[in-house]
Amino acid sequence: FGESGTGKELVAQYIHQHSRRTGKRLVPVNCAAIPGALLESEMFGHKKGAFTGADRDKPGLLEVANGGTVFLDELGEMPMPLQAKLLRVLQDGVVRRVGSEKQDAVVDVRFVSATNRDPREAVQNGLLREDLFYRLCVVPIKLPPLRQRPEDIALLAQAFLRRFWARHRRPGTPVPAFTPEAIAFLQSRPWKGN
Repeated sequence: FGESGTGKELVAQYIHQHSRRTGKRLVPVNCAAIPGALLESEMFGHKKGAFTGADRDKPGLLEVANGGTVFLDELGEMPMPLQAKLLRVLQDGVVRRVGSEKQDAVVDVRFVSATNRDPREAVQNGLLREDLFYRLCVVPIKLPPLRQRPEDIALLAQAFLRRFWARHRRPGTPVPAFTPEAIAFLQSRPWKGN
């Protein structure tokens, strides 16, 4: 977990790219950006006729990610009933599409989850199921905000400079470097929002 902008999705990408699942898909799911009913259909898929507009069977993101990784961003924003359904997938690998009365798929996915608040507090406040938290919290990673790791600012600034320099200059044009004063100035900033 970590504040917004600390790079949680980048960590998920790194984990996926350096695993045996790297040849399969990494599917990010922003649990806060999609309303609950739609999130269920997006994650688990749906059967034709399950609701108005469901004119065909549609596999969900869990099926799409089979063999790969699902990144659940802002997990604590997922509605409780959906958390229970997700727990079932974690336990059994079984996906039941919205509107289905049977098991529709068996999936093998790695889950990487993130939240911008302390997940233990989310459990205490009734926003996150405790059993789901313990299933997902196998290797917890806390990402500190940028203001707590000023030594990273110079590395990040130079990396961004290289990226944008290459985008806007002819190939082979030497990349400038930040002066010590410029780095000191950047490190003195509060970096709200990271």
